[in-house]
Amino acid sequence: MARTLFPRLRGNSRGCLAFEPFFLIPYSMMATYATLYMYELGVSETNIGWITTLGLMVQVMSAFMSGYLTDRMGRKRAILTFDVLSWSVAMLIFAFSQNIWFFVIATFINGLQRVPHVAFYCLIVEDTPKKDRTYVFTLLQIIGVVGGLFAPLGGLLVDHYGLVDGTRIMYVMCSVLMTFQFIGRHVTTKETEMGYRKMQETKDLGLKKSMIDYSGAIRDLFASRSLMLIFVVYILFNFQMTLKTTYLSLYLADYLKVDSGLISLVPAVSSIVMLLALWFIMPKIPAEGETRSMMAGFALSVLSNVMLVIWPTSNLVWIGLSTVLAAVGLMISSPYLEAAVQNAIDDEKRAKVFSMLSVVILLLTSPAGIVGGWAYTLDPRIPIWIITGSFAAAFVFLMIYLNRVRGGKAYS
Repeated sequence: MARTLFPRLRGNSRGCLAFEPFFLIPYSMMATYATLYMYELGVSETNIGWITTLGLMVQVMSAFMSGYLTDRMGRKRAILTFDVLSWSVAMLIFAFSQNIWFFVIATFINGLQRVPHVAFYCLIVEDTPKKDRTYVFTLLQIIGVVGGLFAPLGGLLVDHYGLVDGTRIMYVMCSVLMTFQFIGRHVTTKETEMGYRKMQETKDLGLKKSMIDYSGAIRDLFASRSLMLIFVVYILFNFQMTLKTTYLSLYLADYLKVDSGLISLVPAVSSIVMLLALWFIMPKIPAEGETRSMMAGFALSVLSNVMLVIWPTSNLVWIGLSTVLAAVGLMISSPYLEAAVQNAIDDEKRAKVFSMLSVVILLLTSPAGIVGGWAYTLDPRIPIWIITGSFAAAFVFLMIYLNRVRGGKAYS
C-alpha cells in the first residue's frame, strides 16, 4: 500500500512510515490529557514540572548511551527493545497510576525513549538519498497530522468516562497499538549496511574505547559555525515543544477555562489546517526557499502564541485562529528543519553525532519543566511567553544562517 500511494518511499523509510500511525494516533489522543490527568490525580503544577524534568534527565542519560547502543545492538534490535520498554511498558504504568510515585516510575522508564529515537532516525535516513529526506520527513509530519484528527476521540472518552478513566483507557490503547507498530516495523525493515558495519566496529572496539571515541562526535558538533546555527535552531525548537506539550493544555483548561472536552479539538483543527497547508502551500515552496519557509513558520508561531497572552479569553474563534496560525507555522517549518539537521550529519557518524546532539538538546531543555512549573505558579502566561521567545530567537538564528549561506559559508 505504501509502495502504491508513495512511490518515492523505498527500503526502510516505507516500513517505518507504514506502521507509524499506530503510534501517533493513540499518542495524539493521550497527549492532550496527560498533564490534566496528573493534575486531576493530585499532582501539583510544580510537581508536574519536576516530573517533566526527571523525564528529561533520564532522557539525557539514555541519549548519551543511545549512539553506542544503536551501533552495538544494531538499529533494528535497539529500536525494538527500547521502544517496547520505554513506551509499551511505560504506558501501562501510566494507565494504572494512583499517585505521584506511579508517575515518577513511568516517567523514568519512558525516559529511555532516546535510544529508539536515535535508532529510528538512523534506520529511516541511512538508506534514503539526501534529495528524498525532506519528502520522508514531510510524510512523517503528515502522519502526525492525521493522528491529530483522532484527538477528538479522546475528548469523547473523557466526556463519557470522565477525565481520569477516559485517560486510563487511552493509555491502555497506546500500549497495545504501539506494541503492534513496533513488531510490524521490525518485520518489514532490514538492518542498514551502516548498521552492520557499526555493529562489528563497536564489537571490536569494546565499550571503553567506543565511549572515548564519542569525544570525536562532540568535536563534530562544533566543527562548523553554519552547522552549529542549524543545531541551535533545532535546540530552541525542541525547548519550546517541551514547554508547549506540558503546559498548553493546562493553560487552556485552567487559566482560559476552556472545557476539557473541547481541548481535544485543538489538535484536530491543527491537523486539518496542516493538511490544507500541505496541499496548497508546500508544493509552491521551491527547494532554494526552504530556509525562508522555516523563518515564515517561526514568525507565524510567534504570532499564534502572542495572541493567547495579549487577550487571554475562552473565545473559541480567537483560540481557533491562534491554532490555525500555529499549525501552518509548524507545517512549513518542521519537515525542513528535520531534513536540514539530518543532512548536516555524516552517515558514518550519524548515531554518535545525533546522540550527542540529543544530549545537548536535553541538557538545555531539562530545566524547561521546572522553569515552566515555577513560572506558571507566578503567572500562567509566562510559559507561553517563553515559547514565543524561543521561536523568535530561532528566527534570528535562521536569518544569520541564511546570510552565511548567501555569503558562501555554508560549511564553515
